[in-house]
Amino acid sequence: MALLLFFILAILSAGGVVGMIVSRDRAHSVLFLVLAFAALGGVFGLLDAPFVAAVQVLIYAGAIMVLFVFVIMMIDQRDGRGIEKKKSVGILAAVLAIILFAELLLAVRGILPGMGNAGPVGGAETARLGSLLFEKYLYPLEITSILIIAALTGAISLAGKKGPK
Repeated sequence: MALLLFFILAILSAGGVVGMIVSRDRAHSVLFLVLAFAALGGVFGLLDAPFVAAVQVLIYAGAIMVLFVFVIMMIDQRDGRGIEKKKSVGILAAVLAIILFAELLLAVRGILPGMGNAGPVGGAETARLGSLLFEKYLYPLEITSILIIAALTGAISLAGKKGPK
């Protein structure tokens, strides 16, 4: 059952990424990315990493996507101009794609050192991490949350302003 669920989540994640890339509508691209992040959180849940799964869903599929939506709100949707295509950007993208594909092949074959050495993190490690966050690192955590709220408030106020007509 876990293997079937893994394949379903993997197909959802890969399909979400492909949908994000090929979608011409910016809002649909963000929704496809949310689908990919949520499916990836499910994969982490299958790997017995509940903290990473929760962080994946709450932080990436939640908070980061809210910021992406505000950026999309600030971009003029009626502007039909596309991004200028430059030859150097295409060459750089092709080189990076080849490097990442080679890394993927090496990882799948088990050649890269350190692959598969880390076992699943148990509940005790998650409890220890929570204890550290809310005791020793409470002030940095709260300062970070205040900065995120300030950025969110700024994005809302910028998106709501109407310029002169």
